[in-house]
Amino acid sequence: MTDFPWPRGSATGIGSLPGTDIAEAQRIVLGELPDLPHLPELPARGPGADIVGRGAAFLVELPVELYAARWRVASRPGRDHRRALDLLERDLDQMTEQAGEFDGTFKVQAAGPLTLAANIDLALGGRVLRDHGAVRDLSESLADGLRAHVADVRRRLPAATVLLQLDEPSLPDALAGRIATESGLYTYRSIEPSTASSLLRTVVEAAGAPVVLHCCAPDVPLDTIRASGAAAVALDVSLVDKLDPLGEAVDAGMGFFAGATGTSKAVADRVRGVWRQLGFPDQRLPDQVVVTPACGLAGSSLAEARRALTAVREAAQRLGET
Repeated sequence: MTDFPWPRGSATGIGSLPGTDIAEAQRIVLGELPDLPHLPELPARGPGADIVGRGAAFLVELPVELYAARWRVASRPGRDHRRALDLLERDLDQMTEQAGEFDGTFKVQAAGPLTLAANIDLALGGRVLRDHGAVRDLSESLADGLRAHVADVRRRLPAATVLLQLDEPSLPDALAGRIATESGLYTYRSIEPSTASSLLRTVVEAAGAPVVLHCCAPDVPLDTIRASGAAAVALDVSLVDKLDPLGEAVDAGMGFFAGATGTSKAVADRVRGVWRQLGFPDQRLPDQVVVTPACGLAGSSLAEARRALTAVREAAQRLGET
């Protein structure tokens, strides 16, 4: 049995929460998810706190700027890039203040290379995704930045085990050639699965920490994710319609971050039901499975978000008693 870098019977959040108060958000996470807390993301604060702006803040020697409400590659770092870095620094400072003595597993999140390539424009127009050489450069830049980020978090939380989550909501569409051009009349050519795995592996191997690859879209490409070297996959169990690829990934030793919504009992029943459909023994579930909300909670009210985190924590406790 593989030793997983998280406690048995644990739950965590996907990342985003509502509101603009990072101190309050971090307190909620540490209170509701004590076994596997994470660094909250608050996109309601605006550009630079969104998934693309925050992810672009990790790029090394590849500055970005806002133009016509879209992120694009810039010739030099400017106000938008500095704002994203400043928001990140504030969040890390709050994490350090509240969790500096934490000695368990702590998770941080960042957009993955395919999602950034599908959502950042080149300086001359068109997504980075249109130029596969530029996608490779972006992946290497992100790998350098996340290596430094993980090392920084480890310095700030010296007793903790750091876990990195890569968010890849655009991965299925990039593989299927469904990313639309600016006109909406055409789509960018698809990324080959082997190329996507290589791009992801560039980041995974550089991170210096176990990586969870998260995708809450339909058609999660589990073979591609497995080939990336990620330690775990995070997905919305309600969107899983093909169990064999998931079963093969779990059987190969990947962790499974199972996303579900509802009351604690409903979440536990849903996760247990999928696990039993996969054909694995109940006793193995609390070690290999981490319970999460189905996706980020930025669109919820603060009360709803808190209830969702409470539900997954209590569901994980139910499953841990299996």
